[in-house]
Amino acid sequence: MGRLDGKVAIVTGGARGQGAAEVRLFAAEGASVVCTDVLVDEGQALAAELGGNVVFARHDVSREEEWDAAVALAQERFGGLHVLVNNAGIAHTASIAEHTVADYEKIVAVNQIGVFLGIRAAIAPMTAAGGGSIINISSVAGIRGIKNMIAYSASKYAVTGMTAGAALELARYQIRVNSIHPGVIQTPMLGVNAQSVTDAMVKNTPMRRLGEPVEIARAALFLASDESSYMTGAHVPVDGGSAA
Repeated sequence: MGRLDGKVAIVTGGARGQGAAEVRLFAAEGASVVCTDVLVDEGQALAAELGGNVVFARHDVSREEEWDAAVALAQERFGGLHVLVNNAGIAHTASIAEHTVADYEKIVAVNQIGVFLGIRAAIAPMTAAGGGSIINISSVAGIRGIKNMIAYSASKYAVTGMTAGAALELARYQIRVNSIHPGVIQTPMLGVNAQSVTDAMVKNTPMRRLGEPVEIARAALFLASDESSYMTGAHVPVDGGSAA
């Protein structure tokens, strides 16, 4: 306990799934957390449950001005910013022939531009704090191809590339930038109801099971903490061996 004592974190997409697991674990380890999401009811309920060191803010990560507001809230409520988890993301499944431009642009706006805006917004407050940790949630789809998910894969490859570039650029400010690459995780975003589909996913995973949100949160905790103080530009698969 206490691995994040004294640290202030923003976790986007924090109302449910992986994001909620990150918020819970960070708060349990001593961090003050700004949990952001477009899912207001769920986000407010989580913040109320966890108490005074967690505050919720509605936040569309694709909008620049809403990033300014989220960072300002972290500074005003908790006194700074040391950790950013760019967790918010959306997915869409369709063949290339059936994938519309509108759907493609929506995926890119959240998954790619949202991460860019988050990285950029974190630079000034983390520099003022003497450094920090930015954790970008990419995907196994950001290191290998995924059929029928061309926009999602493109956006997650972009996150992988932005992580590497930002790590090189921001190292001089003692801001570390790393990415996590989840495999198939049992969250609402998975959107799978058919047991046959779930069984196929399990069969295609070397560890023969789906991941749990807390398993992503534990990797994020390590990267957020000083235990990973010499890590930057790393791409960490948490995928049951899928990308091996």
